[in-house]
Amino acid sequence: MIAKENPARITELVGSVPVAGASGVDAAVRRAEAARRDWAAGPLAARIAALRDGAAAIAPRLDELAVLLARESGKPLADCRGEIGFALAYLRWVCEHAPGVLAVSDVADGSGRLVTRRRPYGVVACVTPWNAPVILAMTKLAPALAAGNTAVVKPSPLAPLTVSEIAAALPHVEIVHGGAETGQALVTHPLVRKVAFTGGDAAGRAIGAAAGSMLTPSVMELGGNDPALLLPDFALTPEDYERLVMATFATSGQVCMAAKRLYVPRRRAAEFAAAYVAAAERILLVGDPLTAGVSMGPVISAQAADRIRELVGQDGTAVPLGRATGDLGAGYFVTPALVTGLPDSAALVTAEQFGPAVPLLEYDTEEEALARANASELGLAASVWSADEERAFAVAGRLEAGFVFVNTHNRTGMSPRAPFGGVKRSGYGREYGEEGLLEYVQTTVAHAPAAFRPGGSGMAAGAYPEL
Repeated sequence: MIAKENPARITELVGSVPVAGASGVDAAVRRAEAARRDWAAGPLAARIAALRDGAAAIAPRLDELAVLLARESGKPLADCRGEIGFALAYLRWVCEHAPGVLAVSDVADGSGRLVTRRRPYGVVACVTPWNAPVILAMTKLAPALAAGNTAVVKPSPLAPLTVSEIAAALPHVEIVHGGAETGQALVTHPLVRKVAFTGGDAAGRAIGAAAGSMLTPSVMELGGNDPALLLPDFALTPEDYERLVMATFATSGQVCMAAKRLYVPRRRAAEFAAAYVAAAERILLVGDPLTAGVSMGPVISAQAADRIRELVGQDGTAVPLGRATGDLGAGYFVTPALVTGLPDSAALVTAEQFGPAVPLLEYDTEEEALARANASELGLAASVWSADEERAFAVAGRLEAGFVFVNTHNRTGMSPRAPFGGVKRSGYGREYGEEGLLEYVQTTVAHAPAAFRPGGSGMAAGAYPEL
């Protein structure tokens, strides 16, 4: 069994789940395989109706599930409500848009007749993380199921409970629990036809290698060291500063697309730092996730807390941020910090910190700032802040990131229609948007060239087609 503690009150057991060994994984995959043909063969409208029924079953439990998510993950209650609500909104978005994206295309013209179909893969293995477990499961399950696949989900052992409740309300989803061995057994199962993973670099390499050994295609959203680039003309209101603070410290900084490096013009750095610290004082309240008004809870584990404290203590000057309430000694709490005076070689700059600490980095020219922002092997997200939107979009086009926010960052800049994913070593494939739906289908075609249709003139054996 996996016992899940509350990271805000580590003596409190939230719940437990059974570990699936190789035989348990095999049984789950075979159940999904047995169901997939009938599920895929049925009309898309029936699948959409079943998914809408799932959303309708989850919605009345939102408050209950939000409390469970807060207790197992350490995320503030309002954050948990928002995550589950957004997951349901994305599920409904998929239900609305899947018919158009997945429709059969039948084109007959002077070149011949071409019929293009979108067929499901079969059984999809979904390996999901702990930091946003509900939405990051739904970005896989909603498009996969709508397309006619069945799914087996392996949640993170650090947040397995709420995902299990959500998945149980959806059709043809199996759940297996466990660590790396369970994940390996799932990803390498011969009946799995697609792998969808969100997580860190080390786990991503292991999952990718395992999927590759089976020639199983995968989609991966990995980590990011996401820069926020404030151009010299930035004009932030107090509310803008508050959004920028939360762009880093939402979920205690444990978000793949969080603002993790702040690049500010040198001549405006003191002004920026003062306004940023003031905004944090207003909006950042650290404490138990179930306490009203708390906007930042603990980090997920003792190991995570120790790693963040070590990063902050290596170089620079750490400025504590925000306010605190309650007994922070009861859990894995880390004081949020803005760190100044760091060289670009500092670990807090070069690594994905995945916690409540962010470096403030001063620059002199726009070209310099772009070069430094792009100096990372990771390329998930970034943001550009400017009073001139056209200029911001122009600079955004030069950032090496899969998703660039303009005048915002993190969840306030997301949209179900906007494809999300990384470049460089931040993964491949996309979630959200039409591209997110198309990740879970294979394109098949039937083609009759005009020469071989009724009334056609034919073509010599072995000839190349005329274009």
